[in-house]
Amino acid sequence: MSAAETRAVGIIPARYGSTRLPGKPLVTIGGAPMILHVFERAKRASLLSEVIVATDDDRIRWVVEQCGGRVVMTSSALPSGSDRIAVAAEQFPYADIIVNIQVDEPLLPPENIDACVQALVDDRAADVATPAIEISDPEDLQRASVVKVVTNWHGYALYFSRSPIPYVRDTGKPFRHFKHIGLYAYRREALRRFIELPAGHLERCEQLEQLRLLEHGMKIRVVLTTLESVAVDTPEDVMRVSALLGK
Repeated sequence: MSAAETRAVGIIPARYGSTRLPGKPLVTIGGAPMILHVFERAKRASLLSEVIVATDDDRIRWVVEQCGGRVVMTSSALPSGSDRIAVAAEQFPYADIIVNIQVDEPLLPPENIDACVQALVDDRAADVATPAIEISDPEDLQRASVVKVVTNWHGYALYFSRSPIPYVRDTGKPFRHFKHIGLYAYRREALRRFIELPAGHLERCEQLEQLRLLEHGMKIRVVLTTLESVAVDTPEDVMRVSALLGK
């Protein structure tokens, strides 16, 4: 199946509540609510048929609809963003691929979306595709907030961790470490299966939802990119990203 024959929908799960940054989707960055930056960037992806916001909050719905965006209202009782996009995706039965686009990525490169969709088009064995970028800052390797990923020879994820992986025993030997970027393209059936699976020991230990896929034997294609994306989790991140948008 070619990209032209495949229908992909991007869904942005947007929950108003946030422990570290209340009202995160509506935080003003560069003169506009953060969710609108994400929405507009996602719309630039050439392989998405449509971009939708899935939310449980009328304030978010109003902001998106005022700018001509489509919104699907979902229950506030849903436990995760993945559950939210899975519920919203039921309204788009024509979509073969569902892309989970994080609401806190206002600098999202649309090329990363297209690369992940294309990876699933090209590799029928993959259940999910997600991007990763080489770590250039040695401090990022030690930061628990920076998730690292290692792959096998064929480009499938072996493991994701908040710890530096792999451990380089002989320090004189350079090794390319990769940061995982939180964007996921799912085949429809893979997304349905994912939300029905129980969380495993590794997921609960690392607090990384994607480990559930690996623990249950699903295949994640890791797409290497050179295009960075900066997540917004704190007020300091807001200032940092605002400065980058102003350049």
